[in-house]
Order: sequence, then structure tokens, then C-alpha cells
Amino acid sequence: MDAPHGDYAFSKHLNAWLSELRRPAPRGFAKWTPAFLVNYFALWAVIVAIAVLMPNRFLTPEVRHVTITLGVLGIWRFGWWFTHALRAEFYRRLKWPPMRRAASALWASGWRPRRVHIQMTTYYEEPAITRAVIGSILQQVRRARIPTSLWIGTGSSYDELIIRDYVKTHGADLPADLMDLIFVRQNQPGKRMAIGIILRGMSRRGVDPDDLVIFMDGDAVYGGDVLEKTLSMFGADPDLQALTTDEEVMCYGPRWIGAWLEMRFAQRRLAMQSHAVSNRVLTLTGRMSVFRARFIVDEKFIRTIEADHLDHWLWGRFRFLSGDDKSTWYHLLSKGAKMIYVPDATVYTIEVIKGSGLERMVQNFRRWSGNMLRNGARAIALGPGAMPFFIWWCIVDQRIAMWTMMVSPVLAVFATMTDPIYIWNVLIWIVASRLLLSTFLYTYARRPDLSWPFILYFNQFINAGVKIYMIFHLSKQKWSNRGNQSAGEGTGIKERFALFQLGTTVAAFVAGLAIYSGMLPFQ
Repeated sequence: MDAPHGDYAFSKHLNAWLSELRRPAPRGFAKWTPAFLVNYFALWAVIVAIAVLMPNRFLTPEVRHVTITLGVLGIWRFGWWFTHALRAEFYRRLKWPPMRRAASALWASGWRPRRVHIQMTTYYEEPAITRAVIGSILQQVRRARIPTSLWIGTGSSYDELIIRDYVKTHGADLPADLMDLIFVRQNQPGKRMAIGIILRGMSRRGVDPDDLVIFMDGDAVYGGDVLEKTLSMFGADPDLQALTTDEEVMCYGPRWIGAWLEMRFAQRRLAMQSHAVSNRVLTLTGRMSVFRARFIVDEKFIRTIEADHLDHWLWGRFRFLSGDDKSTWYHLLSKGAKMIYVPDATVYTIEVIKGSGLERMVQNFRRWSGNMLRNGARAIALGPGAMPFFIWWCIVDQRIAMWTMMVSPVLAVFATMTDPIYIWNVLIWIVASRLLLSTFLYTYARRPDLSWPFILYFNQFINAGVKIYMIFHLSKQKWSNRGNQSAGEGTGIKERFALFQLGTTVAAFVAGLAIYSGMLPFQ
């Protein structure tokens, strides 16, 4: 969706979209419209027709060994994917419902946390988005009637004036003992420092260990009953230390970027539910996560947020620019803390894409992949004894998958040099397999989109390429938000050596596959 011009028009479109999105999503096949079904089965028909008419070169003697390798990799990768799918269904249908019933019964009996502290950072956000966010918070506080402190970290008076005016106008009915608003003006740059200053303010003011602290972004709008559905989980489970919620996305920008983000969030739902079977998640998402306060006001935790860093043999010690949610996650993971995913509490995130959609996509991958790789290495070092083995292996697999993803296209190209028809066989397999995966993802989406099979492969390919680049450039960080920050950029000897490492590793990878495929003679 293209961004409308003007704050009033933007606000009008935003409110209309939120009203539509908050309606119950169609369930099961009800979301499959007749037009979609026609196109869906037409695509399958085209795939089958081409597969039947096209000569099958998969098992010709010259390339049979390549096909076997691709088949083994496919069985492994798709087997792992379907393991996640089965675990997600187990969580959704068997493990989660009794957890929800217990929490809802406790809430209905009158249980409430002593106090809730909401920590939110914002930086020159669109006024319409800020008003929607604050409005959703006021609505939830009014509904839940829990004493709430709203801590807002800002970089200037710009956001403060918008928020203060909105609260004065729309929150005048809320008494001071039910909600108080605290602004914290950061005196050092970066989101991490803003969060750290807020947490220090909380600590000085006094926080009970069983108070609940919400971490959220300035572009995350609460869905209905979010406080009830998340806070009640802590009352029902004394061992629970943190949770994260479901997310829906609205994208103002190119339609294909919107489809990509919707697909990413469907993947997130599936993966989060799979991980939550093991009472852990792989990220405590910054859009909204809830924590028991005993870890949050700890000095070591605050310093981790403010100055998390990595000691690298090439880059030395460098501080993390973004990825505060990954730092939070790693801290709790190292403590053996229980973390879950709440699939029926939704936060709506608003993405405004300015400039090139492809450039923004790559930037997001750089940020996400960089944060994952920087924290993944030390999480792996904790060992499987510090967490359920499945979770530990998921982190290991993230580092393996970026290479295995690249094996198939490289081998397919080499096999095509032997037999030009081979690439058509591979393309049929790619489209058919991604359409099958997308069919499962459709069950986690508000609406199915037939572009997903193609976007899915493109997503996997680009993501793997960015990860391979980033693993040799861990200190490089770029963040479009909060002032377009960057770190680790340069052309010095370290950068040249990192490029040399990247080039030689990729060359060795390609050469090894060329030798295996028979394209490069080796005696």
C-alpha cells in the first residue's frame, strides 16, 4: 500500500486498517477465496503439466550424483522444516489451550499483578503512528484497571509534545494512581542507551521483583485484550520469566514488500510455536515482550542492554548497535529462564517503506542476520546443557542452513552446463516445493498470497547470501531507524582481510562443488 500524503490522510488510512485487522481472521479454508483457489490449482496444473511434458534429466548418468546430493539435502532441510510444523501444531492444538484456560480462569477470579511498567522508546515517529500506539495503551490500561507506569524514552521534545497532548486529551479520565507518564530524555545516542536510562529510572523508583515490565517499540499498536492475555500467564505460571506475542504487519510501501513481510510473520508464528514447545523462544521480540521484573532491574542486565559487545579475533571488541531484543534474550537464556510465545495476543506493527524496497529488504536482513550471528555464537557456546537440546540445535542449524541453501543453486548451475534441460527440472522442483511449504504457511496467515512460493525462495536465497557476508563482517551494523546509525564501516586492513576471507571461502565452496559435480577436473 502506498503511503497517503499528509498526517490526517495517513491517520485516516491507519485507523481504517486497524479496524479491519482487529476483526476475527477467517479460519481454515474460509480464507481461501474462489479467485485464489482457481489460481492456486491452476498453478499446480501448470507445474504438473510441465513436469510431465519436460524430459526428466534428474537420473541421467552424467548428473545422477548431483541429483542424489540435492535429494539428500532436500530430505534433511524439508524434514527439519516439517518437524517445526508438527511441533507448532502440537503447541497450538495441545499444549497451548490448557495454558490459556488456566490463565483466563485466574484472571476471572480477580488476580492482577501489583504494577505494570511499560518501557517504550520512540524517535521522530510519524505523529499518526504515535497517537495510535498511545491510544491503544490508554485503552488497555482503562480496560485492565492495573496500576501502570508508562516510561517513554525520547531523543527530543518532538515526540514528547505529541504524546503529552494526546494523553491530556484522551486520558484525562485515568487517575494518577492508575497511570502515570514519565518521559526520559536520553543524553547519549542510540536506542540501547534510551532503554538503559529508563531501566535505571525504574530501579531508582522501586520495582517489586514480581512486577511485570513490558518492552515495546514506538510503532507497535496493542490489539484487543493484550494486557489480560499476556499478564495472566505470569500469574498462572510462577516459573515464567518472559514471553513474546503474535504480530501482524501493515506496510506502507511496494505491494511485494507487504507480501514479503506478511510471509515473514507467518513463518514467525510457525517457528515461535515450535520453539515454545521447549519453553524457550529464539528471540524476545522488541515490538512487544513482557518480563518478570526480577531480571530487568539487575545491574548486569542493564549493562548488557546499554553496552553489549563481542570480542572478535579480527574486529576486536565492538559494541552492538541494534539487537537489544537479542541481548535481552541471551541474558535470560544464560539464566535458564522459561520463555513462551502467546499466539492469541496480537501487536500490530506499522512499516513505512521509503525509497528502494529491495534496499530496505537487504538492510533488514543485514540487521536481523547480524544480530542473530553475533548472539548465536555465544548462545551455542553455552552448550546444550544450558537449554533444551532442540533449542540449542536450532541455533546451530541457523549457521548451517546459510551454506546448505547455497548448495542447490550452485550444483544446479553446474549440472545445467552438462545438460541444459536440467535447470528446468530444478525450477519445477523449486516452485512445487515452495508452493507446498506456502500451503502450510497459509494456515498461519490472515490471507493466502500466491506470490509467496516465489518470494519464499527469493527470501531464502537473499537471506543466505547476506548471512554469509555478515559472518565475515560481524562488526558492520546499519540501522535505518533512530538517525540512520551505522558502525563498523571502513576500508582499512581489517576490512580488506575480511573480504579476502569471504572471497577465499566462497571460492573454496564453489570449487568444491565444481569438483564434485565434475565440472572441474581434479586428479
